[in-house]
Amino acid sequence: MNLTRTAYGTWNAGRYMHFGEPVDDARFEACIRRAYEKGIRTFMTADVYGNGEADEALGRALSGVPRDSYCLVQMIGHDFYGGVRDGQKGFPRFTDPRIRQASDYADYVRMATEKALARCKTDHFDCVMLHNPDSIGYSQESVWSALAKVQEEKLTEILGVAPGPANGFSLDLILCMERFASLIDWTMIILNPLEPWPGQLVLDAAQKHDVSIVTRVVDYGGLFHGDVRPGHTFGTRDHRTFRPQGWVDAGCAKLDAMRAIAEKHGLTMLQLSCVWNLSQSTVRSVVPTLIQEVVQTNGAKVKTIEEKIDDLAALTDVKLSAEEVAQLAVIGNNKGCMELKGGNPSYTGEPVADRWSLDVDLLDVATRWKIEPARDLTCTHAA
Repeated sequence: MNLTRTAYGTWNAGRYMHFGEPVDDARFEACIRRAYEKGIRTFMTADVYGNGEADEALGRALSGVPRDSYCLVQMIGHDFYGGVRDGQKGFPRFTDPRIRQASDYADYVRMATEKALARCKTDHFDCVMLHNPDSIGYSQESVWSALAKVQEEKLTEILGVAPGPANGFSLDLILCMERFASLIDWTMIILNPLEPWPGQLVLDAAQKHDVSIVTRVVDYGGLFHGDVRPGHTFGTRDHRTFRPQGWVDAGCAKLDAMRAIAEKHGLTMLQLSCVWNLSQSTVRSVVPTLIQEVVQTNGAKVKTIEEKIDDLAALTDVKLSAEEVAQLAVIGNNKGCMELKGGNPSYTGEPVADRWSLDVDLLDVATRWKIEPARDLTCTHAA
């Protein structure tokens, strides 16, 4: 089964990630079942979430549900089996030369896929995605040969790539599609009307190489849900506290300028964001983050996760005009608002897991796709 128009990720509810109010196991699994019951038919998980615990919870939640009635997407890439966690940087990628050479990639990918299958209580995935790859993962044949083997062995139907965790990786993703498009059916990017940059830079390449896109952070850190407003209090460990000061106020002002289009089509603001994404070339699926916000000291109402699931599940097949799509992009224009990860013109040090300098191959990509790194991939906003 292929990915569907709406998807649900196990990072939702903050159970295994640091945002919002983490929920207990029972509610976490009930939310997964609710998503299915409301009509959402794609479920995405990553083996590194809770070091396998998210996979297990998903397997329990969907136990008894006909396997051919939903699409199951597994992301692998961080070696929490043998790698050592490096604080906030997390576990190393399995392609890290300090822990593994190319000749061992295939064994790792098979092992990681088989263990994830056991945790999810299934005999196959519909899609396995390379999760948060480093520069090796984007560019090396040995990585994709290893992934192709688990596809050949019917452990997964199709393959994909999921860049992250932060935003960027534009040239790297285009290079990956150019080299391995015959293997890649799906890629995940960050995209929403308040964050059209840099995701839109890869859309033409995805269309040329017939790669479908699933978009995450469709909710823009919760703003499109409507319960993150000026004065919002975040939890002490919430990763959104790393965003620039004033991002909530600025984002809400832009949201207000978008409301007329949502009202015209009878859409909630989250649904507007989803429809805008699905109006982009090759975007076929949306997977917003559904957060239980912490209780606000100012008494402001926060929505339940269940309400947010229902909102996503009620998405209709509304079409925006080309003019409306462009208008929303102008309102939400965020070009140059942050330092991007991946191949970056401002980075000159040794490659690290999520950042590296531009080599000849990436510069050639930029030339082919008329991307000027100094103009299109740099942070221009004052600190």
